[in-house]
Formats: sequence, structure tokens, C-alpha cells
Amino acid sequence: MKILFGITLFFYFLSMVKYFSYLAVRRRMLFIIATVSITAGFIFHTALLVTRAMETGHGPYAATFEYYSFFSWVLVLVYLIAEIRYKIKDLGSFVIPIAFISLAYAFFLSGYTSDIAPVVQFWLTIHRTLSFIGYAALALTFGVGIMYIIQEGQLKSRHPGTFYHRLPSLEILDDINRKAVDIGFPLITLGFISGIIWARQRDGYFSLDFKRTILMVITWSTYGTLFFGRIIAGWRGRKAARFVVYGFMVVIIAYMVHIY
Repeated sequence: MKILFGITLFFYFLSMVKYFSYLAVRRRMLFIIATVSITAGFIFHTALLVTRAMETGHGPYAATFEYYSFFSWVLVLVYLIAEIRYKIKDLGSFVIPIAFISLAYAFFLSGYTSDIAPVVQFWLTIHRTLSFIGYAALALTFGVGIMYIIQEGQLKSRHPGTFYHRLPSLEILDDINRKAVDIGFPLITLGFISGIIWARQRDGYFSLDFKRTILMVITWSTYGTLFFGRIIAGWRGRKAARFVVYGFMVVIIAYMVHIY
């Protein structure tokens, strides 16, 4: 497993460097190497998760290092789908570093085999899976939100820099943010509900750890405000971009508190 970890980290790091290089010097070969590297890394990462599941008999939801590894895997999957759909070559520069950092942190953590009862494992699997897919979609909005803020600044400048010609239009970036939030918010909502069910079955009664839950509620409320704000008030553009950037910062803090 350590070998698969190392190979995956290598490819993710290589792709991150090449994405940054492509953003800076705009050579097609750099983007090709980055794309091949992230794809190869994703394949090895998938093999890592499968190997871990075969060893432990459960999905990536019991040990802390598994949380970070699975989040990284889902984020790369979401990125690859977005890249295929929108053909935004610079998106990797803003998203892949998050996946690499998450996996690198997982590499230094120790895992353990869960001995939780099967019925509880089912709801824990549902809770973790829905939550991580939702948070991966929201991580995508974080990268796209930064791109939006940068591009808007370029448009307002009297002397636009190189990013003006390299980043997508504000309309495309806002559309990606809207769709990602439309997917991510319902998923973290379902993840939150399934987490309550899991806690109920685990403890035999309804219980919530206030310290670990309050930040998750704040996170849910933040994206819920944006989700319904788009529908009811027509929020978009800079306000929406700032919401997703600040919102994901809250996600990071809440996530760190929740799993420890």
C-alpha cells in the first residue's frame, strides 16, 4: 500500500507542477504531461483505495488518513469530469494542489481496521460518501471562485495582465460555480442527515457533539444561503464567487475539527 501511496503522490505532484508551469509559460506539452500525470495518478489512487478496502473489509471511512485519501480521490474525479466538460486547461492549477495536499497529509497518518457493527457501517458509508462527494464539488467551486475573482480584477484593470487572456470568461466560471453548488449542497445535506442516523444507531439514542457539529452546521448554512440566494435573489458573479471561497475556508476548519 505504501508503494501505491508513493506512486500516486508522485504523479499528483508532477501534475501540479506541470499545471503551474503551463499557467506560466503556455506550452502545450506541459499541459499534456499534466493531464497524463493526473490521469495516471488517479488510476493508481483507485488501486490504492481498492487495495485498502480488500485489506480491511470496509470502505475509506474508518481511519483519519482514509478520509483525506478518499476526499483527494473524489476531488480529482470531479476535476477530471469538469475538465472533460468545460475544457478549461488552467483549472488544474487551482484544484489539483488541494488534492495533493490532502493526499500528502493522508500519507503521514496511520490507519486502523474498523470493528464497528455492519449495520452502523452502512450508514457511516452513506454519510462519508455523500459528504465527501459534496465537499469535492464545493472544493471545485473554491478553485473556480478564485479564478473568477482574478479574472474580474483583470477586466476592471486599465492594463489587464496575462491572466486576462488565459482564464475563461466570467460567465463560464459563474456557470461552473452554480452547477457545482447545485450538486454539492444537496449532497452535504443528505450526508448530514445520514450522519444523524448513523449517530442514532451507534449510540442507541439521538446525540450530537456540539463542538464537532456546530461548524458543520455553519458550513451547511453558508452554502445553503448561497444555494437559495441564487434561486430566490438571483445571486451570481462576485458575490457568489466570494461566498464559495470563504465558504470552503469554513469547510476546511469544520472538517479538521469534526474528524478529531
